[in-house]
Amino acid sequence: MAKKAGGISYEDIAREVRAGDFKSIYYLMGEESYYIDRLSELIVENAITEDQRDFNLTILYGPQTTAEEVVNAAKRYPMMADRQVVVVREAQSLPHKEMLAFYAQNPMPSTVLVLCHKNGTLDGRTNMARDIRKAGIVFESNKLYDRELPGFVGSYVKNKGVEIAPDACQILCEHVGADLSRLAGELDKLIVAVGEGHRIDAQAIQDNIGISKEYNTFELTAALSMKDVVKANRIVKYFDSNPKNFALQPTLATLFKFYSDLMLAYYAPAKTEQGIADWLGQTTWQVRRNIIPAMRLYTATKVFKIIAEIRRTDGASKGVGGQKTTDGALLKELVYQILH
Repeated sequence: MAKKAGGISYEDIAREVRAGDFKSIYYLMGEESYYIDRLSELIVENAITEDQRDFNLTILYGPQTTAEEVVNAAKRYPMMADRQVVVVREAQSLPHKEMLAFYAQNPMPSTVLVLCHKNGTLDGRTNMARDIRKAGIVFESNKLYDRELPGFVGSYVKNKGVEIAPDACQILCEHVGADLSRLAGELDKLIVAVGEGHRIDAQAIQDNIGISKEYNTFELTAALSMKDVVKANRIVKYFDSNPKNFALQPTLATLFKFYSDLMLAYYAPAKTEQGIADWLGQTTWQVRRNIIPAMRLYTATKVFKIIAEIRRTDGASKGVGGQKTTDGALLKELVYQILH
């Protein structure tokens, strides 16, 4: 679920749009382009029918237009339709966009104006922001934290009539990261492959995306959490033999996050599965599978040393110390230090 910004969430806006409740102006802004793109598409899809779009859909680009041209387009009357939609992409580059404040004071009732401002935000203290809020909606699209990705994946596939296994969800999130557009694209491929009413499992991910269900950073983390020496070394050997399927930096980032979370888990007010999950902002499934087994096998002192080793490995991979070592060799050494 998208986090709320300014009292309204992505889900709130999407629900209103699907119900035919349109505002005069939508100012969609922020660092996460996925929600901006999806909302602008949703507004167009629901505000005007496909056969009305030739005359009643205007798409402008901020660097190639002016605020005056945007206002003129918005003030036009729709042709043979109840409303028109004007979409301004790259609105962050629109010159003198503060002029839109005057339009916002008296917007055309038959126009839905959508401004897409990516990789930044509108200063909420300006007259423009205040006037747009009175006439419509200012929505900030925030980047999701890694811990929020499983929730996004679960909600996405549920809306498509499909389920996803917890381990498959984690593998996909670890592999793709917080690029929601790419994550949604991979999920769409998997949904088509398994079919509505079915379940996405680790095998489906391996068959359709090419991520091995056995040899990935998620499984490496699980092996290390249980101090499974044989499995951990088997995965590291696979990574070393298949450099195209292995990138050291994302692997180090995953391990750093896991052991940082493990260190935090020792300080959880409630040491129950749910208590630790709430403390870390993770699912109980993640805590049950990795955190709790690791808490039994690692001391806080050892975890502190492991975090230092991960930092040292990161530095060595970037040439600190001047010693040339392959990524595979660095990971082997790190895993040895973690397990011993």
